[in-house]
Amino acid sequence: MALTKEKIIIITAPSGAGKTSITRYLLAKFPQLSFSISAATRQPRSNEVDGKDYYFISLQEFRDKIKNNDFVEWEMVYEGKYYGTLKSEIQRLWNDNLCPLLDIDVKGAIHVQQQYPDNTLSLFIEPPSVDELRRRLLSRGTETEETLNDRVNKASYELSFKHHFNKIIVNDNLERACAEAEEIIRTFLEN
Repeated sequence: MALTKEKIIIITAPSGAGKTSITRYLLAKFPQLSFSISAATRQPRSNEVDGKDYYFISLQEFRDKIKNNDFVEWEMVYEGKYYGTLKSEIQRLWNDNLCPLLDIDVKGAIHVQQQYPDNTLSLFIEPPSVDELRRRLLSRGTETEETLNDRVNKASYELSFKHHFNKIIVNDNLERACAEAEEIIRTFLEN
């Protein structure tokens, strides 16, 4: 199915709510969707590839791109760690007749919606509870007590913005949440 106009789909959620799992599911279901690669100033993890998972750039290069207005959105998500969506990345996907799928944080998602109000669909993935979110983050085995508390506190704050998005999907069952997201996106792409 070719796109009839330039569209953007945003998946946003607190860390640990399941947005990456849902994003992967949607990318496998819809060939016209393409993952929008974000820029990041952090170091790549062992399994991450530059230009596939993120565009890993220096802090100075990131700041230069901010000055040049090269980002659709950007945030300092954690102290000294910047993430952003490059305008050139969105345009690259549109040029290939693809619909960018952005897997981004809540503040960034709000910024993108403000810039593209007529052609954006935003999905907020909500965890069943903050306690469940804490349990999911703990089960990853990647968090210290301090980073766990930071992520849970940030998640509580981000949950207060859920009504800024087009659709809210409660991820208390991943299969059901994926099916719900699939149906919402199918309708959006067909219109």
